[in-house]
Amino acid sequence: MPLKTQEIAVLFVCTGNICRSPTAHAVFWHKVREAGLDAHFRIESAGTHGYHIGDPSDPRAVATAWTRGGVDMSDLRARKIKPSDFGEFDYILAMDNGHHRILKDLYDRPQRAGLAMFLTGAAADVPDPYYGTQRDFDHVYDLVEAECDALLSRLRVKHGL
Repeated sequence: MPLKTQEIAVLFVCTGNICRSPTAHAVFWHKVREAGLDAHFRIESAGTHGYHIGDPSDPRAVATAWTRGGVDMSDLRARKIKPSDFGEFDYILAMDNGHHRILKDLYDRPQRAGLAMFLTGAAADVPDPYYGTQRDFDHVYDLVEAECDALLSRLRVKHGL
């Protein structure tokens, strides 16, 4: 039986919150809006580290999202995950195993959030494109877009949307 919930809160997490997690944040929000479900979701992103707090997303990630999918990331600003996030979000999705370990170590207590890996399947890590080329940003966008489609489908079924 599907869960009935007013707001589904999803938090995407990477290292500095300027490449992978804001891409997932923006792509997922774009897909939620296209499906007419924006009233049912709260979507944010954060970093495990505070390297870039208040900074906009990496310009390469912003450009890739816009050119590949018409996804606007221009208003997103980096933030660090905080303890209260574990009580406010239903799903906290780590971009790689390192983030997952950090989150488990920092906040290993029962809360509202379901901590999980963002990618499902054999290749669970979304690679960090920060020191890479445009090809790396394209690859990350492709991974994120496909997984956001799957995530939205799963959440629609689970929450009866």
